[in-house]
Amino acid sequence: MSFTIRHETILTPYRDPFRIARTHGAGGGATSVLLELRDSADGPDGPVGLGEGYPDAYYGETPETIAVVLPILVRAVEPHADGLRGGLAEARAALEAASTAMDEAIRHHGAAKCALDIALHDLVAKRLGIPVHELLGMSAQIPPTDFTIGIDEPAVVAERARRAARFPALKIKVGGPSDLETLEAVRAVYGGPIRIDANTAWEPEAGARLIPELVRLGVELIEQPFKAHRLDQTRWLQERSPLPIVVDESAVTIEDLDGLVGVCAGVNVKLAKCGGVGPAKRMLERARGLGFRRFLGCMEETSVGIAASAAVASLADWVDLDGCLLLASDPFEGLELGADCRWILPARPGLGVARRSA
Repeated sequence: MSFTIRHETILTPYRDPFRIARTHGAGGGATSVLLELRDSADGPDGPVGLGEGYPDAYYGETPETIAVVLPILVRAVEPHADGLRGGLAEARAALEAASTAMDEAIRHHGAAKCALDIALHDLVAKRLGIPVHELLGMSAQIPPTDFTIGIDEPAVVAERARRAARFPALKIKVGGPSDLETLEAVRAVYGGPIRIDANTAWEPEAGARLIPELVRLGVELIEQPFKAHRLDQTRWLQERSPLPIVVDESAVTIEDLDGLVGVCAGVNVKLAKCGGVGPAKRMLERARGLGFRRFLGCMEETSVGIAASAAVASLADWVDLDGCLLLASDPFEGLELGADCRWILPARPGLGVARRSA
């Protein structure tokens, strides 16, 4: 085989405890799978493609499933190796063909596909001497990221909001009995837009009763209020809400988009769900064509995953790319956040990130 991979699972503590409504525990750390990809045609000193997949058990993935699936995916993309070594147009076509081959080899497993897809884009861009966003034909001008705060006691959430006041918007995790009290406490210390994410935890009538209070508090959008398969409930609430409802767990891949027309105002696209940076670009473009507002989100990834996501952020209306900022330490360097909270897309080839020195 032309391609060889090395992967490792890392557990990185959070800067602050981070908990969402559909998970339990203290939220003490993030587990991610990092990938290094080499092509024997480049020789022993050739470029290394970096990738990352964030396994979420909600979508049926663990570090162990990624380890099993990655060799299947590598075999699937191997027939496209020659095209990936070509010029810009040929490489772009080969990257899309490789993504299709992964989907044909095995269904689902978005995080495993994400790790390999990002690594392929990083490798190809390094060969061509261009950044990944240029490889994708994307603009370097992107919206600023918000900052996410997990579920906790209202006073604790408010203190974290005060510390994050420089961000142009905050995303507050909700889905418990103290939702309104938490949002009141945040609004007391933060004047900008508030985005809320219930991660499937609300019930319809209770959610509807909250809408007037959310409008009063300056909430900008409501993310995934109900269970992923309850599109009927989502449609019902959107019909009653002046605020846009954005689905996340209900919008995993591009295949979900047509069924969401008329259900919600927006969709949250994440690389770890849809299978990588190439699939994310196509999903965002399709969502735009269908008239959806586009939210580009992330998991609690290192700078590898966030840099890849930022490469397609020019297609988004809202950006929530703060995963590496939630970590106590990021094992990669090179991705910089500007004073205006926009990620600065690197001019360096590839993703523009590298391992920190030990």
